[in-house]
Amino acid sequence: MKTNTRFIKGIVAAAAKEDTVMPWARGKRRAAFIAKRNEAKQERRSA
Repeated sequence: MKTNTRFIKGIVAAAAKEDTVMPWARGKRRAAFIAKRNEAKQERRSA
């Protein structure tokens, strides 16, 4: 059991220091994507 505890602590420590941005996170990047998508829809409608 001792190695299992050490393994889990290592995984938790690695996850705590990771700053991965998830695609569903709200923010400027998502707002820019939505604006680009809406712009493409407008171009298709007017063409």
